[in-house]
Amino acid sequence: MSELEPFYRPLDGPDGARFHATTSTAGPWFPDAQHVGPPSALLTRALERLPDGPGVQLARITVEVLGPVPTGEVQVAAAVERPGRSVELVAAEMSAGGRTVLRARAWRVTAGDTEAVAAGAADPLPPPAAATLQTAWAEGWLPGFIDAVEWRWVAGGPPGTGPGTAWLRQRVPLVEGEKPTPVQRLMVAADCANGVGAPLDLREWLFVNTELTVHLHRPPLGEWIGVGATTVLGPSGAGTVSALLYDEQGHTGRSAQALIVRPRRAQLA
Repeated sequence: MSELEPFYRPLDGPDGARFHATTSTAGPWFPDAQHVGPPSALLTRALERLPDGPGVQLARITVEVLGPVPTGEVQVAAAVERPGRSVELVAAEMSAGGRTVLRARAWRVTAGDTEAVAAGAADPLPPPAAATLQTAWAEGWLPGFIDAVEWRWVAGGPPGTGPGTAWLRQRVPLVEGEKPTPVQRLMVAADCANGVGAPLDLREWLFVNTELTVHLHRPPLGEWIGVGATTVLGPSGAGTVSALLYDEQGHTGRSAQALIVRPRRAQLA
């Protein structure tokens, strides 16, 4: 494997708004369009860098996909929409070529001590070391993003065989010269639920998500993110993906994606 590029290179320094999306962000569908995982994480980075008080954590992040997200130069902006002492609404957006391509909104809440009543979490996954490393991809999966992530299957897999559970770890930084935060890593992996739980052959079908919503009951830890995903396909061109999200300590949240499903010969508007 040739040397991989970071997902993004800052064009105005680490605190700037402009970034170059490298070939490592290119998704499996089209060579000039980003997989939504890296830009979702870049928007999350912008949200995490907004001013806040001590002990603030992201509890829900929703990313709306307004159209194909091109590789190359992108711009990111973020702001606090609804400030508050215990809960606040924050937002970020990504633009490219003069148009907005992604919008994110998130609720931030102050941390508190509820360890004595914590309940309801799913059982932990077997560790990444016990999972099966994916070393090759079937015809039809374009290089780029899939090579920039390490995939280890706990159940199911490879993509196209139905429900699946996999550990994922970035092989590259989100932003050149920076170590990604665990929440940024989780957002990269969460958008992969569409592939982890895919029951369709990518060579014959498009199953593209129009949004990504992540709920966290606790902040994730570490580099590995587990995704246990299931897809439901409806009879009229729509579908849904739901997933449980894990770190090596156990269950940390869940995600959902709405899908548009079409034969590959059809065009997506």
